[in-house]
Amino acid sequence: MFRRASSADPEHPTAATDELAAELRRDYTKASLSPADRAMLDFVVKLTRTPYKHTSADVEKLRAVGFDDTGILQITMIAAYFNYINRVADALGVGKPAE
Repeated sequence: MFRRASSADPEHPTAATDELAAELRRDYTKASLSPADRAMLDFVVKLTRTPYKHTSADVEKLRAVGFDDTGILQITMIAAYFNYINRVADALGVGKPAE
């Protein structure tokens, strides 16, 4: 009999990924993350919520967990791009019901 593979199946390869995604949605600070992933998310959240509070100490925290200049640039550029494009979409009403 045909059995559909899904992440509800604990043997499915994406089951752990789905569980982590659920943890991240609930509260990334309590998710099972490596120190590097946690530092990256802390950096991105701060950049998103309070960019005016960013200092060189924030960059140093990324270096302390193994990110090099290229990695730090990539993290920053990706976060900045998504912040930018979401603001453009919000301003233009993309995805909002017509008034």
